Amino acid sequence: MSEQPRNETPASVADLQAQLLSSGYLASRGLATATLIALRLGRPILLEGEVGVGKTEMAKCLARIGGRQLIRLQCYEGIDTHQALYEWDYARQMLHVRALSESELSDASTASGLYSPEFLIERPLLAAIRAGSDAVLLIDEIDRADDEFEAFLLELLSDFQITIPEVGTVAASDRPTVVLTSNRTRELHDALKRRCLYHWIGYPSVEEEIEIVRLRVPDAVETLVHKVVAAVQRLRDMDLTKPPGVAETLDWVDALGVLGTTELDAATAADTLGTVIKDRDDLELVGAELDRVATGA
Repeated sequence: MSEQPRNETPASVADLQAQLLSSGYLASRGLATATLIALRLGRPILLEGEVGVGKTEMAKCLARIGGRQLIRLQCYEGIDTHQALYEWDYARQMLHVRALSESELSDASTASGLYSPEFLIERPLLAAIRAGSDAVLLIDEIDRADDEFEAFLLELLSDFQITIPEVGTVAASDRPTVVLTSNRTRELHDALKRRCLYHWIGYPSVEEEIEIVRLRVPDAVETLVHKVVAAVQRLRDMDLTKPPGVAETLDWVDALGVLGTTELDAATAADTLGTVIKDRDDLELVGAELDRVATGA
């Protein structure tokens, strides 16, 4: 796969689609258009959609085709600014203090050395600020973080600089490409959305999903790919707690390939259902309709 020159945006929407395709990602024209606009304007892009539809993979592919570093901040409930920005290496600082005490050194310069860059632990957001346009910053599952962290991101996405009291202000020389993803477990604030371009990634059509499987599992038997995709589409039409995403489709094809089967029937579906259904109640619901799911009968 050839990479575009670093920090240069693709020439057109079709060019971006082609580059993503060469990296194994089938992007719709709508997604490619929104992404190209975000790249050219230097704006973050917010990708929302169901679990497993390719939001995170989009950021990874953008980094690959641009020859840039992927810096990922995985959000979770309770994440705070220090875990996302930087922390001081207190253990090393204490060792430094002990060494100073043993050497009977305690003047101002040696004390200030406790907060020198060598003791600073760089977290994803600080790393992205320092890397600038050489990085793609993925803020993954922002909907899992709380309101306070989301508010903190507003300032960061506006200025791309932070002040570390003991060190000073660190500003990005140029902005990294920023991709935020959300599974919509909660509604994000309008203020954050206004700072981003937005695109909703839905489940692919049958034809699109078949093409995705061909790209990602090129050795898979063609007839099996069609049967698995059709079965997954039927599963999504059921009232499941956790409908399968494209990631589960790929897992199912891989699992059947490991078993060496070229058919999908009720028996093989039952044996491998755990690769595509990840909820106990869903397993019971699907288990009662395996014939219809597997064959459409």
